[in-house]
Amino acid sequence: MTWGLVAGVLAAALFGVSAVVQAHAVRRGTTAADGLGAFVSAGIRDPLLLAVVVAYLLGFVLHAVSIWLLPLYLAQATISLSLPVTALASRRLSEGLGRRAWAGVAAITAGLLLLAYSSGPPGDVVTNWWFSGILALATCLLVLSGRLGGSGSGSGAMLGWLAGLGYAGSAIAVRGVGWPIEPPMVLAAVLVPALGLLAFWLYSAAMERGAVSAATAPLITAQTFVPALVGLALLGDGVRPGWWPGIVVGLLLAVGGSGVVVQDHAGSRRV
Repeated sequence: MTWGLVAGVLAAALFGVSAVVQAHAVRRGTTAADGLGAFVSAGIRDPLLLAVVVAYLLGFVLHAVSIWLLPLYLAQATISLSLPVTALASRRLSEGLGRRAWAGVAAITAGLLLLAYSSGPPGDVVTNWWFSGILALATCLLVLSGRLGGSGSGSGAMLGWLAGLGYAGSAIAVRGVGWPIEPPMVLAAVLVPALGLLAFWLYSAAMERGAVSAATAPLITAQTFVPALVGLALLGDGVRPGWWPGIVVGLLLAVGGSGVVVQDHAGSRRV
């Protein structure tokens, strides 16, 4: 479990710093985030955004290690630490946090510590078509929602939620990849980067339309809470005996803290 936590914390640090660099890249106006195709086409010609992609890929490898070694709810909650990192780094964009938002960051951190103490053994790799097929359907629905929200009508917070669902799906799909390789694993393996790319685009659009922390907080909430429920209910993730209340309170602290950060940035304008 120790190595899983170390990998998760390092991934959170990479994600937190990369989010601010990503926001700077999409706000320069050289990379359009209004459509996935246009975004990819412009992004591959943007050295700064390519550097962000490399950092995200390294962070994802570390994140995948934590997913394999930890219950999903703990691996995803560890990524919540990227929010205080983002909050600190976003001062470079003149987007400092107020006292209320810092209280939200503290709640996220406390929730993570409680989840770490309450966690049990992770579930096994899932190798069936039901798992991969449902993930594929969820991906199609997210693409449709992203096209509607990314067309100009979606707020930064709403797009952050959608991006969080994409990253949540990518994390869940990792639990469908193992060895030896079986046919359902191939589909799950394809969905891992597909959902990651979709989430990256939605996250970029979210930060183009609002404050970095306001987009990051709902993203972290979604990518923490959804895999936690799936892992506990369907994937066999364990809990330390007698510590179910710790899991519930820890998740509520992480989710509630993210919500506080969003409210603190409500109505904020990008700089």
